[in-house]
Amino acid sequence: MKLACTKAPGRGDTDLILAGLASELAARGIRCCGTVQINTDRCDAGPCDMDVMVLPDGPVLRISQNLGAGARGCRLDPESLEVAVGQAATRLDADTQLLIVNKFGKLEAEGRGFRDVIAEALAMDIPVLVGLNTLNQAAFDAFAGGLATELPPEKDALAGWVNGALRTAAEAA
Repeated sequence: MKLACTKAPGRGDTDLILAGLASELAARGIRCCGTVQINTDRCDAGPCDMDVMVLPDGPVLRISQNLGAGARGCRLDPESLEVAVGQAATRLDADTQLLIVNKFGKLEAEGRGFRDVIAEALAMDIPVLVGLNTLNQAAFDAFAGGLATELPPEKDALAGWVNGALRTAAEAA
């Protein structure tokens, strides 16, 4: 099983690293599927807007809700995320070389979101790279059954893991 995760300490840093990696891999002709997150600061000084780009070439979907300046609850729009999940799932096929999931988050921890897409990719022997935060670490560890590789949040380390996973797949073919 080729499953890896990464988590960066700063807010939005994992998103930037994964988006940069996906762009670099696409430029190399590697067929990626999944999503990367794009955060956009708001002019009203509220929390950023969260969008995901469905790989490889869009669309970009808003996955956050504007709950108002005083709101403290989760801003994730689960319906929008499920649309992104559905679009990524339809693109996952035998030609996919890597699945990138911007975050193993609350929905995945609850058994929804990208969880089935990740499992399907692994069953197809497609390497999977996910972003992670400490809130969902235990749920991810339970899902991965101790078989995931945790990578430092550095583009070179992530690219090295991807290159190794793709080499292994090519040798097995």
